[in-house]
Amino acid sequence: MSEQPLGEFDLITRYFDRGAPRRARLGIGDDCALLAPLPAGAVLAVTSDMLVAGRHFLPESDPEGVGHKTLAVNLSDLAAMGAQPVAFTLSMSLPQIDTAWLEKFARGLFAIADRHDCELIGGDTTRGPLNLCVTAFGEVPSGVALRRDLAQPGDDVWVSGSVGGAAYALSRLLGPTPPATGDLSVRRLERPEPRVALGIALRHLARAAIDVSDGLLGDLAHLCERSRVAARIDWSSVPIAMQISGLDEGVQQRFALAGGDDYELLFTAPAENRTGIQALSSSLQLALTRIGEILPGSGVQLVDGRGMPIPVSAQSFDHFA
Repeated sequence: MSEQPLGEFDLITRYFDRGAPRRARLGIGDDCALLAPLPAGAVLAVTSDMLVAGRHFLPESDPEGVGHKTLAVNLSDLAAMGAQPVAFTLSMSLPQIDTAWLEKFARGLFAIADRHDCELIGGDTTRGPLNLCVTAFGEVPSGVALRRDLAQPGDDVWVSGSVGGAAYALSRLLGPTPPATGDLSVRRLERPEPRVALGIALRHLARAAIDVSDGLLGDLAHLCERSRVAARIDWSSVPIAMQISGLDEGVQQRFALAGGDDYELLFTAPAENRTGIQALSSSLQLALTRIGEILPGSGVQLVDGRGMPIPVSAQSFDHFA
């Protein structure tokens, strides 16, 4: 006998309702979820991101990777604020109910959710073009959140990991000879690693932070604008991804400085905290690289190893450009 078609509520029950919530007072199944009050002295961090097929991921992308990335980009925003993940909601627009796709998507979603102890507490489903929207909630002690508007002249500028790998992977996927399924160079694009532990550890070492989603220079410019400061970046210090190290320098700059989708943390910190940040790099086994400094004024300047200005024509990603 053939399986009966799933309805909206059957879909939710089968793939997303995991029973009694662990941290929420009330989870999936009611008009609202109920969260317990935060500990005394903590504030709630809230972020929302939308992923649209054909814009944020390719329609043929691995569903498990899509599930991972759907939550990862929101956890990256929490990390940029130094917040501990708590819970999230998921709203989905689906062209049809594809049980094989949903099973893999849910597996990827809950694998990263469980790793960061962040539980699904509600959401919505409807029929339409494939569109995935998460709202994530985190908590952070009052007064220590890593905001974009706290950078000061004299601060060092740091970035975690490496940049340019995700943009390079996308160029390969869109190229005439796409990489084979499972190619490791594509993992950085499809399964970004949110730097949650780093963000929490930076609460008392860094001043301002932002995650690198739209390109290093553009995201740094957003931070500088909010803090009303300028920045100078030493191109020779930028930790470019291994995959682009052999490319023409102009191409390297396009991928590393304007490519986006790396979801590394870009942050500023007082110079006296360099030793502490280097120790943190060792303890987390994560590269943290000092790439420049915050200055009075406005704008972001790129210089070479001798301090000479480098003209940059590459622009960061803009959905409406």
